[in-house]
Amino acid sequence: MFERTVDTPTGPMRLVEDDGAIVRTNWGQGRQDDTPLLLEAEAQLKDYFAGKREAFDLPLRVDGSDFQRAVCDAMLDIPFGYTCTYGDISKKLGVPAQAVGQACGGNPIPVIIPCHRVMGAKGLTGFSGAGGVETKVQLLRLEGAGGFLI
Repeated sequence: MFERTVDTPTGPMRLVEDDGAIVRTNWGQGRQDDTPLLLEAEAQLKDYFAGKREAFDLPLRVDGSDFQRAVCDAMLDIPFGYTCTYGDISKKLGVPAQAVGQACGGNPIPVIIPCHRVMGAKGLTGFSGAGGVETKVQLLRLEGAGGFLI
């Protein structure tokens, strides 16, 4: 596995590559490997935080159950600047909303797979990334989806 740390407005993010795909992002420091994919992922992440990119175009691999992959695919379908609820995804997949919430919390590639765009039935809910709900709010505001937070 290769990894690269990228400085972002939400703190340093560690990108992890395995076998030609991004398999994990998380907050913290890591090595500074210079693979073509990690350098491209870094450039796309920086463009996202600079307001120049609305979608990522990277090979991703979610290591997990079929259900975890299905929830991640559903999150990838949420457009930049929009949100949906755990219930919306649960209806789409035919599973309980609580299970969707747990899978969102287990998202191995946050920001690139936009779990921050998923809300509870009554609005803003927690975020399992560094900084918790404050990071979620920051990401939603960056995307212009935080108007309801004012």
